[in-house]
Amino acid sequence: MTHPYWPIIYVRGYAMTRAEIDDTTADPFCGFNLGSTVFRATTDKNKPQKFIFESPVVRLSAEYGYSCVFDGGLDIVDASWQKTWIPAKSIIIYRYYDEASRLLGTGETPDIETFGRELGRLILKVRALVCSDPQNPIAESDFRCYLVAHSMGGLVCRAFLHGPKPNKDARACVDKVFTYATPHNGIDMAGINVPGWLGANDLKNFNRGKMAKYLGLGNYFNGKDKDRVDWLPEDVFKSEKFFCMVGTNRADYEVAMGLSRSFAGSGSDGLVRIANASVWGINKDESVSAPCATAYAYRSHSGYYGIVNSEEGYQNLVRFLFGDVRVDVWLDVTSVRLPPKVEEQRVAGKHVNALYQFEVLASLRDCRWFLTRRTSEEDSVACRTFEDLGSDDPTKRQIYLSTLFLSKKAREGKPLKSLAYSLFIGVRVPDYEVAHKLWPDDHFEGGYLYSDSARIEIMPPKNEGDEWNVVNTWQSDVGKDLTKADSFPVPATVFSDRIEMSLPFENKASPGISGNLRFVARNWNVWLE
Repeated sequence: MTHPYWPIIYVRGYAMTRAEIDDTTADPFCGFNLGSTVFRATTDKNKPQKFIFESPVVRLSAEYGYSCVFDGGLDIVDASWQKTWIPAKSIIIYRYYDEASRLLGTGETPDIETFGRELGRLILKVRALVCSDPQNPIAESDFRCYLVAHSMGGLVCRAFLHGPKPNKDARACVDKVFTYATPHNGIDMAGINVPGWLGANDLKNFNRGKMAKYLGLGNYFNGKDKDRVDWLPEDVFKSEKFFCMVGTNRADYEVAMGLSRSFAGSGSDGLVRIANASVWGINKDESVSAPCATAYAYRSHSGYYGIVNSEEGYQNLVRFLFGDVRVDVWLDVTSVRLPPKVEEQRVAGKHVNALYQFEVLASLRDCRWFLTRRTSEEDSVACRTFEDLGSDDPTKRQIYLSTLFLSKKAREGKPLKSLAYSLFIGVRVPDYEVAHKLWPDDHFEGGYLYSDSARIEIMPPKNEGDEWNVVNTWQSDVGKDLTKADSFPVPATVFSDRIEMSLPFENKASPGISGNLRFVARNWNVWLE
C-alpha cells in the first residue's frame, strides 16, 4: 500500500427545507457526484463554452483509483451490512440528513452536536473495515482518513473536532480536513449575523453565539475577538492540515431567485462572505498562528458555476490530499511612499490613511484555471492600511496571500520534471485620506503601485539528504541582465523542515512600495514508497 491514499469521507452542506432534505436523502452521493459542462470563457458573450468537469467522484475514481463502498444497495452504517473490509482508497458519504428526512427518518432534524458525534462513530467504523483488509492489513494506530466537506458540512466536521467531549480515538484518525465554502465565522445577511433565536430550518447553526457553544470556543468568543469563531486551537487540530477553499462569485448563485446573493452582498459567494470562509490557528498560549491553507476561486456557493463541481476546487483538493510540495506565499512590506503632496500633509501633522489592496493569481503550466485568484473586483484581496504598513510591528506588514500545493503526479507523461507555477502580484493604488477626507488629486482609478509576475520552478529532493533546486524570477527581469534564457537562482534559507526564499520587489517612485515576496516551501505527504 502506498499512502497518502486514505479513505475520503464526504460531508455535504446545508439543506434548508424539508423537501431539500428529502432530495438529499434520495441521492446516494448527496451531491458529490454532480459535475458541470459550462464554463465562463467564450468569444460569444451570450453563450458559455462547454467545458466538462465530470464530478469529484468520477475524477477520484478515474485518476486515483478510488471507489464508493455501497454494496448490494446497503451503506456501511446499515445493520445488515455484510462486508468485513473495504480498501483504503474508498469514498464514504456521511449521510447525516437521513434521520431528518421523511423518507428514511423521523422528519425531525438532530442538532449539529449530534451530527458531529455520529461522524466520529462513522470514522471508527471505517477504520475497522479498512484495517481488516486481508491484502493490505493496517494497524489501527496507523489508520488515517480525510474529511472533505461543503458549506455546513465543514461546521459538522468542526463540531466533531472541537466538541466538548470529542471522541479522541476518532479525532486521531483524521489526517486532513478540506472545506469548500464553509461559513467558519457564521453567516451574515444584510450585514447582520443570523440570530440565535431563529430556529426555523436550523439557521441558528450559523449564529456565532450558538457556534461558540458547539465548537467549545466560549473562552475565545468572550474575549477580545468576541465576534469571531473561526479559530482552530492547536490542541483540537493542526491548522497546517486544514484547507479552506473560498468562493468569490456571488453573481451566479441563484438560490431563492437571487435573494440570497442580494442579502449576502458583495464580497461573498452568494451565501457565505469571503471574510467568514477561512480558519485561523491558535497556539497553546492563545496567540494567533498562521492561517490555515487557503485558496480562492471565482466560483459561487453551489450550482453549475459552484465551487465543488469546479476544476479549481478539485485540483486544490487532490493536491492538498496527495501532493508533494506545499508552498505558503507571503508578502512582506518593507516601506510605502505617499504621493509628495500627501506626504507634505503628513509631515505637517495631519492624519493620513489609505487602504492597500494586494492581488494574487497563481497558475500552473499547461492549465486553463488558477490555483488561487484574489482580485479587487471580486472583493477577495488581502488588505492593509497605511498605519499597518508603517507599524514597527512586523506582523502587521506580513501579508498571507495563499497556499499552493504541487504534485509530481500531475507531470506524469510530460517532459518537464519540475513543479512550476506563475504568480501575479498586484498592489492597487489606494484612495488616500487626509484628515479623514478623500484626497482626489493626481489619482488614476484602477492603477497599480506595483504589478509583476513571478515564475517559480521547484525540483524537490528525490532522496533524503539531496538538495532542493529552486529557481525564481520576475517576468519583468526576463532578458535584462540574465545569462540564461529566463531564470536565475534566488538565495534560499534551508531549515530542517522547510526552505524559505524571498524575491524582492520595489517601486521607487512616490507613491511607491517595496518589499519581498516570500515563499515557504516544504515536503508534503512524506511517506515511504
